[in-house]
Amino acid sequence: MRSHDRGANGSVYRKGPLQLRRDQIPATTSDERLLSGADGAGWLHSDPWRVMRIQSEFVEGFGALAEVGPAVSVFGSARTPAGSPDYLIGEAVGRGLAEAGYGVITGGGPGIMEAANKGASEAGGLSVGLGIELPFEQGMNQWVDLGVNFRYFFARKTMFVKYAEGFVVLPGGFGTFDELFEALTLVQTHKVTEFPIVLVGVDYWSGLLEWLRGPVLGRGMIAAADLDLIHLVDGADEAVRIVCERGAELRAAEQAAVEEATRAEREASESAVS
Repeated sequence: MRSHDRGANGSVYRKGPLQLRRDQIPATTSDERLLSGADGAGWLHSDPWRVMRIQSEFVEGFGALAEVGPAVSVFGSARTPAGSPDYLIGEAVGRGLAEAGYGVITGGGPGIMEAANKGASEAGGLSVGLGIELPFEQGMNQWVDLGVNFRYFFARKTMFVKYAEGFVVLPGGFGTFDELFEALTLVQTHKVTEFPIVLVGVDYWSGLLEWLRGPVLGRGMIAAADLDLIHLVDGADEAVRIVCERGAELRAAEQAAVEEATRAEREASESAVS
């Protein structure tokens, strides 16, 4: 049983509001149990309760993050060693965003997530961590000021998108790729505002972009304009600059729309009076 080995050294497993150790650690995650089809008709009895639990995650997440203000989600590997070049860039990204007035949202774990939270916290900005129940406990890093733990990936991913005005993606693995392409899909399909998506690390991401420009675009799987959604940079300063410039553009457009709506309402009112 996986939990036996993990519990032997006193490691902690968080399952929603519960904190578990040793033999109390479950062998499967909430996501795994939800998506399993092995229980036949058992879902008739268990899934209605799961719906309530899922609903509570959204309610708690919305309540905790509603007053975060302008923020940027930073993604990257949990395996990045502290003090490595990528870690230092993550710190600089978090620091730069905080100095520009943005809160920083990460997955709350180690590696790049810790780096970005650390940079934001040390710069006096809001440092947010959205944790997730996993079979190997990562825990919320010490630089998170506001932390929310989730059982379900899809609830957590909603929070990454709903409360962010941009996405900065540093080198990472499957989880980072998932978050990157989810953000790209939502922007491409206009499910969210066209927030900036910035990849940091030319050496790391160039191969992916070459593949997108080559066979993916060549076979008509995406449009050439879709590639314009991605900004590739090699340092923290440029990443922060792109986020800030796009943020200013969006706020200016929003203000212009409000002023136009006010003007139209005023003209309609004056016309009705005359």
